[in-house]
Amino acid sequence: METKSFIFNVVPPNKGEPKWGIVLLNAFPKKVRIFDTTLRDGEQTPGVSLTPDSKLRIAKSLDKLGVDVIEAGFPAVSEGETEAVKLIAKEGLRAEVCSFVRGTKSDIDAALKCDTQSVHLVIPTSDLHLQYKLKKTREEVLKLVEESVQYAKDHGLVVELSAEDATRSEFNFVKEFFAKGISVGANRICPCDTVGVLTPEKSYKFFSDMSKTFKDTIISAHCHDDFGMGVANSIAALRAGAHQVHATINGLGERAGNAALEEVVMALHLIHGVKTGINTKLIYGTSQLVSRLTGIMIQPNKAIVGENAFTHESGIHTHAILSHPSTYEPISPEIVGVTRRLVAGKHAGSHGIRASLETIGLHPTDEQLKEISMRVKTVGDKGKKVTDADLMAVAEAVMGLPQTRPINLEELTVVTGDKVTSTASVRLKLNNKVVSEAATGLGPVDAAIKAVRKAILVVEPIHLEQYHVKAITGGTDAMVEVIVRLRKGDRTATAMGVREDIVMASVEAVISGMNVLMANYNKRGDKQAEKP
Repeated sequence: METKSFIFNVVPPNKGEPKWGIVLLNAFPKKVRIFDTTLRDGEQTPGVSLTPDSKLRIAKSLDKLGVDVIEAGFPAVSEGETEAVKLIAKEGLRAEVCSFVRGTKSDIDAALKCDTQSVHLVIPTSDLHLQYKLKKTREEVLKLVEESVQYAKDHGLVVELSAEDATRSEFNFVKEFFAKGISVGANRICPCDTVGVLTPEKSYKFFSDMSKTFKDTIISAHCHDDFGMGVANSIAALRAGAHQVHATINGLGERAGNAALEEVVMALHLIHGVKTGINTKLIYGTSQLVSRLTGIMIQPNKAIVGENAFTHESGIHTHAILSHPSTYEPISPEIVGVTRRLVAGKHAGSHGIRASLETIGLHPTDEQLKEISMRVKTVGDKGKKVTDADLMAVAEAVMGLPQTRPINLEELTVVTGDKVTSTASVRLKLNNKVVSEAATGLGPVDAAIKAVRKAILVVEPIHLEQYHVKAITGGTDAMVEVIVRLRKGDRTATAMGVREDIVMASVEAVISGMNVLMANYNKRGDKQAEKP
């Protein structure tokens, strides 16, 4: 295969001249197709079960993101799944809408009832699966491929034929399997690394051989992450001749998950200079939506979309970041639709703390900054998280400023029960004016937070991005710690609430965070030290 080289810059220049380098690689496709399987393989994550409306919301978000194919679900599995796939298929999305099917006419008929454009037809090829799951011989499997593909094509469907557990199958049989499918009209083929046993080297060899054998057919890579190499194996497969990659948002999927879409796309765009149709600025928002609707929290150190991916605490790092972001950021956060965060803690330096305070109009003197930094480190040394609300309170105390807050809770009433929809009514003092609102929710906490958000919506559109809760003492009267992260425009703020009552702890945290986002000492006119 021909080797190509090009010049690239991982981080678009922010200050000064960028550093350029040379990457050598084999011929990737000019544009890689993205087959998103969040709504099928991703939903097979243990504990995840999406309603039809939730699946439609995610599908619409994926369509805006720019994926080429949306695997909407597995219609044969339930009535709810059929309803979801139908909803997505009739939405008129730009992306191709695909149904998962096995090698049975009943599965294909279920997909036809949903009016999807294509089917992802999956049949096992490994002797292990044939003997213990399918209980068929290789000859019977080839007959099944012929009949299933022919039936789908006779009914006007685009067919993507997948060999399940292909990477643990006898290679010549995999080739025979795909040759049979192509002979009766299969449009695309996909050898699946079902249990993630490939390495990048093996993936390159495997897909190189496949692409030489099936030169005129679109080949997909479907890699699982059981050994943590799903993304690397996908990139190697594309470099070796695959044209399309199967992936999920946040790497959702069975066991250790699938190759993460956001990681594959950013590696292609910024490391290899290969195009996809993905609007990368929508990656973070799509990731957050999927996380909320699936209930699967994103690990903080998750690449691209994790809470810490563009968050800096260490004084050494923040000083450099403020001078030139690319010193510790291989990706500019704006590219994926997120903003950089500098947080306070025991590792924090004065430059980072000063920058954080200046966003709300606080300009401490050098002596005041030294005292603020010392107090922050003292809290951090006790093993406690320093939120943005904590930092503001410390700075106000050191600078002798009054702790006046735009939002104050006057009254909160929550009604809940087995046969009663949780309802909350709240009365707040907002900029010295009393406002009242009510809302319903999935539980008392959800209802209370929604009521608070509705009450302040007339002034500020503030969104809850993350919510974490833990008991910090034992027993039924345990103290509960709630930590939230809120967003207003391109600013975020963290805050904490600690109470015996989880509802009050949650409301306390949310209001504290909102107060940070609404704080602006430049507008308040409070007397403070001159900016040094």
